[in-house]
Order: sequence, then structure tokens, then C-alpha cells
Amino acid sequence: MASQVFDWIRRSAASYGSRTVYTDTEKSVSFEEVERYSAAVATWVAQRSGIERPVAVMSGRDVFTPACYMGVARAGCFYAPMDAEVPRQRLEQIMSVAEPAIVIVDKAHLATAEAVAGDCEIALMEDLLAYPVDEDLVAAREASVTESSPLYMIFTSGSTGKPKGVLTSHRSLICYLEGLDEIIGLDESDVLGNQAPLDYIAAIRDMYLPLMRGASTVMVPKNEFAMPDALFKTLNDYNVTTLCWSCAGLEIPAKLGGFAESKPEHLKRIVFSGSVISNKYLRVWQQNLPDVTFINQYGPTEATASCTYYVLEDIVTDDTVLPIGRPYKHYQILLLTHDEESGEWSETPDGEIGQICVKGPCLAIGYYRSKEQTEKVFMQNPLNDDYPEMIYLCGDLGHIGEDGELYFHGRMDRQIKHMGHRVELAEVEAYALTVDGVTECASLYDKARELIYLFYAGPATAKEITLRFRADMPAFMVPRKLVALDEMPHLPNGKIAMSELKEMMK
Repeated sequence: MASQVFDWIRRSAASYGSRTVYTDTEKSVSFEEVERYSAAVATWVAQRSGIERPVAVMSGRDVFTPACYMGVARAGCFYAPMDAEVPRQRLEQIMSVAEPAIVIVDKAHLATAEAVAGDCEIALMEDLLAYPVDEDLVAAREASVTESSPLYMIFTSGSTGKPKGVLTSHRSLICYLEGLDEIIGLDESDVLGNQAPLDYIAAIRDMYLPLMRGASTVMVPKNEFAMPDALFKTLNDYNVTTLCWSCAGLEIPAKLGGFAESKPEHLKRIVFSGSVISNKYLRVWQQNLPDVTFINQYGPTEATASCTYYVLEDIVTDDTVLPIGRPYKHYQILLLTHDEESGEWSETPDGEIGQICVKGPCLAIGYYRSKEQTEKVFMQNPLNDDYPEMIYLCGDLGHIGEDGELYFHGRMDRQIKHMGHRVELAEVEAYALTVDGVTECASLYDKARELIYLFYAGPATAKEITLRFRADMPAFMVPRKLVALDEMPHLPNGKIAMSELKEMMK
């Protein structure tokens, strides 16, 4: 097992040299170029002494972005990928949590970086890629990194209205990818088709698996997901064999009539995750690609992307309930029940529903600069009094079926998966209350129709609220169904009567 991800960078450069590792259909980089570019970035970053805070990277889905991330890691630091195209307010929130030491940005997003960076030093990615390499300095900084050192910080929605930075180590990423690769079995002939933005947790597979196994990745143009014929042509032109996509990424082409004129010809395996997939659209893929292996994944960012998997054996029907499966190597799943009165925890019997908890070396380090939030969900295994053993409380419910597989039963709290993203409904509410004319509100989710509802009281119009959300929040957090009420329904204790609102959704 590698100890740090830059072990893969050096080995792959030595083994595969000028072979292409990343392409975005317009330009490409080779394994040896990734090694050289990352060393150049590492040199520049390492020359800034005393960097203990993250290094922010704003560079979009670009073939040079992975080299930039890896350069930060080789400098003994950790990177915080950021999407420069999200609304400015959201980006400012993320920056306020991260407080990065440096912002590395491509030319296309320089103005955004300058607007939100404050006193941070800003560096152009294009300049750093050509920076002179100091091999001794890079080697010294690499030697300072342990397997438990932080590698990256990815932001998720926070229930307090502030994003949470999930900090993950080299070891956690390596363990997850080893477990995944044991199931999908990549080799040098494989080509991954990247769908996820590179600041999103799902993209770690597309960036690091090629370095681990000598494969390559094609960054599929974003607009092609709404044009199935163009999408399938790209997959065929680049001989794509492997998709690690969100459920939404698979559903959209099927909804739009994909497979009517063409189909991907080279696919061997499709791994999907991020939410519960529609059987209707999964069946379209299965029926048209009978020789492809389909794998359902489950897991949170706090457990390094995914912790369980299920290999589908049959074509799904409308009534099929897909398991989320069994844990990957390096993971263990616990189902626990918490007695609120006694405070005692116990193991949930097979067949009964309990909270899904994860343990193993794949757990994240915790939330950056948020000890209180970390301690709420990263805790000592309550079933083990003999030695320290950390577990993560997923906040999801599940049960073990008679087949020994784990089945998902939704969230315990009000966090949802929408369009492949984790969204805290409390954060939607917190932002709505900042809109002039919204006096009270509550957000609910219609899972079947994939709609975020916002019920609100006050003189604000639905148009005014929507425009504010669109200006400041990511598209996946904008409520699609706004309901104005004369007043919000309340329980005797003063809380909003959520059950009454749910009735209004029918």
C-alpha cells in the first residue's frame, strides 16, 4: 500500500511516462507532465514557509487541476477545492471557514478570486505550472507528510447555515480507492469518464484511480449530459470503459431518450452513488447495456466518498428495492440504536432499523475548525470500552436484510440528497429568512418528485425569494416549489407543525 498519494504520482510517471492520463477533449496531460507540473506547484507553495492553513484551488474541470491539487499535497499542505462559479455569497461563506493561506486560480476565474480572497496571496495556476522545480525542497516537504496528514478539505452543507469543511487524510483516500478497485478491477486499458466537478467528492475516483492503476480519465463536457447523442459519442470516441457517476448523471440521459439512436460501445462497469436511483431509468441502462456491470455505492464524504457497495445481478423492476450492500475492504458498518432516555447505545438486531455508523481507517479526520460539530458525529464506539475506536454517525437509517445486505431507509435528521448533493434543509430555511419580507419559513423535500419546498409567511413574493436564492446559492439549493401562507401552522409548543405542511405537499 502507498503511504501518500504522491507515491502514485512518481510511480505512474516512471511506468507510463508520455501516456495521457487526463484529457478534457481539447487538451491533455501525460503521467510525466502531472509529475513535473505538481513538482513545480509544490516548489512554489513550499517556499511559503509556515503554511498550516489550507491552500484554496479555483480552477474548474481542467486537466491541469489534478496536478495543482497534488502539488499542494507534495508541498506538505492540504488543498481546498472551490467552485468559482457558485454564487459569490456561497463562496464567501466557504472562504470564511477555510481562511486559506493561498488561493491558486486559473486565469478564467481570477476576478472571482480577487473578489473573495481578502488578504490571501493569489497565484495564477498557469504561472505555477511553469515554476522552476527544486527537487530537494519537494523531497524534504514530502518526507514531512505522514499517512495520517490531511490531504484535502471538501465542503458540504451545514445545518447551522455555514458550510462544513470535511478534512480527509492520505491514508483514508488510499484505503477507499483500494477497496473500490478490488471490486471494479481497473487496469492500464481502462478509461474513466468524469462527470463530477473536481471540487466534489465523487471526482476523487476520476483523479486518483488513473495514477493508482495506469488508467486514464476523460472530462466529459458538462453540456453533453443534456444531449445524449453527443454524450455517447464522446464516451465512444475516447473508448470510455468506466463510469463512476452520480445517480442524476445516469438518469438525465435516460430521461431525455438516450439509446434511441446510439449507445456507449465500450463500457464495462458503471458505479453510481449520491442518492437513491430511479429504477425506471436504471432499467433503461441495464436493458441497453446487458454486458455492463452495475454497482450501487453508498457513503458520506466523512467516510471518504463511499463505504458500501452492491453489485446488481438482475435487471431492476419497478418494485425492486436495491440494497446499498456490504462494506468495502478497510470499512466496517455498525447499526446502532440510541435510547434517548437512558443515553445508552446498543447494536440493532438484524432485520430492525438502526442508525448506520462507519468505522475503519477511511474515516475523515473531522470538520475543519469545528470541534463541536466534529464531536457530535465522530465519537468513541459505544460498544467498545476497552480501547479508543472512532466511529462516524452517518445520520442515515438502515437495516440488514435476510440476504445479509444493508438497506437504506433515509435520513434521521433533515439533511437530504438532492441532484447528487447533500443539502441541509435548515440551511435553506436560514437563507430564506435573510430575504426581506420573509417572516417565518420551513423547508421540506418531496423525494418522489425531487422538489425542495419552501413554505413561508410574509409579504415577499415567490419571484423575489427565487431571485435572491439564484443570486447567492448553488442551483441545487434553490427551492423549486414556493408556497406563500398567511401564517405558518404551529404546534402548542410553538414549533412549526411540519405534519400540516407535509399534507400540503400532497
